[in-house]
Amino acid sequence: MIKTQIPTPMPGQTMADQNPESGSTEPGSPAASSPEQDAATRADTAPAIADDETAARLLNAAGERVPNAELEPWASELDAEAIGGLYRDMVVVRRLDAEGIALQRQGQLGLWPPLLGQEAAQIGSARALRADDFVFSSYREMAVAWVRGARPEGLTRAWRGISASGWDPFTVNMAPMQVIIGAQSLHATGYALGIQNDGADAVAVAYFGDGATSEGDVNEAMVFAASFQAPVIFFCQNNHWAISEPVGLQAHRAISDRAPGFGIPSMRVDGNDVLAVFAAMRSALDRARNGGGPTFIEAVTYRMGPHTTADDPTRYRDPAELELWAGRDPIRRVEALLRGMGAFTPEFEQQVADAADTAAAELRAVTIALKDPAPLSVFDHVYAEPHTALEREREQYRVYLEQFEPPEGAVQAADDAESTSADNGGAR
Repeated sequence: MIKTQIPTPMPGQTMADQNPESGSTEPGSPAASSPEQDAATRADTAPAIADDETAARLLNAAGERVPNAELEPWASELDAEAIGGLYRDMVVVRRLDAEGIALQRQGQLGLWPPLLGQEAAQIGSARALRADDFVFSSYREMAVAWVRGARPEGLTRAWRGISASGWDPFTVNMAPMQVIIGAQSLHATGYALGIQNDGADAVAVAYFGDGATSEGDVNEAMVFAASFQAPVIFFCQNNHWAISEPVGLQAHRAISDRAPGFGIPSMRVDGNDVLAVFAAMRSALDRARNGGGPTFIEAVTYRMGPHTTADDPTRYRDPAELELWAGRDPIRRVEALLRGMGAFTPEFEQQVADAADTAAAELRAVTIALKDPAPLSVFDHVYAEPHTALEREREQYRVYLEQFEPPEGAVQAADDAESTSADNGGAR
């Protein structure tokens, strides 16, 4: 399962067939077509390399244990209570995700990136971390932030547009979410080099999606990590879609096949199997802590919702594909396992449901209660020390904002006019 060699062509392939970029198309087309037609064509012609059948697992879609000699030792401590905890985490974050979508639809948030379907990949990996490990995530890892200790209001502050980050990075050991695709992989590698220089045994983790693997930042980060054997884990959630681009368009082989080319061992696991993800992450963490360098983990999962609430996946996604992956739901399979263990009691089910509802209610309450910051506060934390150029810009912005303030006495005049109108029965 752990790949350490550079991939060789499959039968009938040339080395050009292996090139992840060989599926790209030249801009422009002789015939005009609609976005829906373009997306359908891309999906139809993209190689079907992202199926989960080749991914290592400990739990299948029916909730049955699957033997795996490499993963089992790293999950042996997960008893019914621990598995129940993972189940509770997944149910809670799914409920929080649904509340985030509702808040955005109701105008309380500017945007929300759903994680539906990816709960196991995020919970399993995050629960394997130590408190002193440091996470560098993209914008979709709400569940990771929750596990790391971010408060409910921290999950929505940035999406409400009132803060650049929702939490103190050094309190939860997780950097602010990164919207620039793949940039966090460089940050994680740099942090890992710092850990290495300090002689510590903590690990840095970079979370990103399948689309980010085509970015230069991710590839450059892997070069540095391999060169210096940095204690960093590259955790790729292959959710099959880079917005509207199917993964098979940019990757003609499994994404995990790329890492050995950099000299980085890789693993490909079922991202909807929380036990397998937990085990794979623990294995990679142990390797990094003991001087073994970086590891690349591809968690094969599926984005069941839109890319963000600004996206409409019905324009480019086949409903049959959605139905297929619905049958691989990460929460249902753990429920089935717990039932088989006699641990999914009515009391436990109710406790989990109550915990999820309580978390969602708190998320809604604290989000709506968030106050907009003073406009000039945008300048407060640009530099650690006062800066003359920044002060000049602040003053220019203050003058600009004054243009939109009503003239002195105008508000009182308007109130008097409204009062007079009311006294007259609203007649003019």
